[in-house]
Amino acid sequence: MSKSLSLLGLLLIGFSTNAQIDEVRRITKTLCSQEFHGRGYVNSGDSIAADFLVSEFEKIGVGAYKKEPMLQHFDIDGITRFPGAMSVKQNGKELEPGVHFMVDPSSGGTNKTLDPFKISIETALNRDLLSDEILRFVEDRRGNALYLDFGDAKGDTLNLLRGLGIALAEYHPVIEVIDRKFTWSVGRQKLNNPLIYIQDSIANPNAVFDVNIKVEQLNSYRSQNVIAHIPSKKMCAKTIVFTAHYDHLGRMGESTYFPGANDNASGTAMLISMANYFKEHPSDYNILFIAFAGEEAGLVGSKYFTENPVLKLKKIRFLMNLDIMGSGEEGITAVNATLFEEEFNLLNEINDEKKLLARIKKRGPAANSDHYWFTEKGVPAFFIYTMGPNKNYHDVFDTYDELSFVEYDDITNLLVTFVERLGK
Repeated sequence: MSKSLSLLGLLLIGFSTNAQIDEVRRITKTLCSQEFHGRGYVNSGDSIAADFLVSEFEKIGVGAYKKEPMLQHFDIDGITRFPGAMSVKQNGKELEPGVHFMVDPSSGGTNKTLDPFKISIETALNRDLLSDEILRFVEDRRGNALYLDFGDAKGDTLNLLRGLGIALAEYHPVIEVIDRKFTWSVGRQKLNNPLIYIQDSIANPNAVFDVNIKVEQLNSYRSQNVIAHIPSKKMCAKTIVFTAHYDHLGRMGESTYFPGANDNASGTAMLISMANYFKEHPSDYNILFIAFAGEEAGLVGSKYFTENPVLKLKKIRFLMNLDIMGSGEEGITAVNATLFEEEFNLLNEINDEKKLLARIKKRGPAANSDHYWFTEKGVPAFFIYTMGPNKNYHDVFDTYDELSFVEYDDITNLLVTFVERLGK
């Protein structure tokens, strides 16, 4: 081992301390707190988080890129949000949001009693449910809503029925029974009527539902990326970029928010941690850190950055996008590994040498996070996420307490060593 690599090993030992992990935990826990409103587009949760990140970068002495501001503002077109009252009662019994029921992210609102008519699989398959005939059929039978329960449908039949609830909600309120884990997202359109998903474990096809859902539709919402920079210790034209999205799903009503601990408070905290390391141990590369908003709304913030970059994209030697960093018991996955095999091989060489992670799984290109727009512009990039037993994702159970951070030290060791060994 060379003298420089021995020195790197000593630096990494100093970096991987309990104090550093405590800082990552503190940042993650803070970002998950109720005061941040799920870091979404309700109650300015995204802006509260952005201001917090600016303060964290400044606390460790990391500033803006040259004369650029640390906040890069952009607009998200069309946001559906639920900041007000939200309740669903089934035969007078209050259902728990996020556990018993969930509204579609684009659901319309209402405040009335729904007496739904059940649409069977046979009816759904044998009739054009969007025709005038079926709409009159439903209205003539009874009720002011539709009840869909296609739990017995399999294979091709299920595929034919998929998305029917969203289509029907343009015409009627819909109660749809779900036999799988709830997941949510950011709504970008608004349905004419409410669409409410009910877990099959508590669903009653003969029930009456008292529903109160308040909805706001914004034509445009202003958000912001957070950008920080550490210049190289020597003059260097090339830059390494670390990115992570800090936004999440916000609130579904006044009392329910999505903490987004693993996705992606954990990756955002690691972004700050990497900034802390490279501030103390400057690299031969310039290091740029970008915390993106708008990822959950469709990669909006990263698209805006690639169209309005603060530096020429051709100067980026490599980009590492960090997401879902709170576990790692089963290793990590590298998206774009098939595109950049030389760099993927370097990751594996480091991992094998240091015996860090259980595995580094190879995955091809995918438009599933903020690396995507950079790859489309010709920037070499990996999207790294951990694998492990924590399967909470886009739900109310993705909380700080569910994170192990068991491979935090090994992942940071891998990333820092990757930067040090990456050829110019």
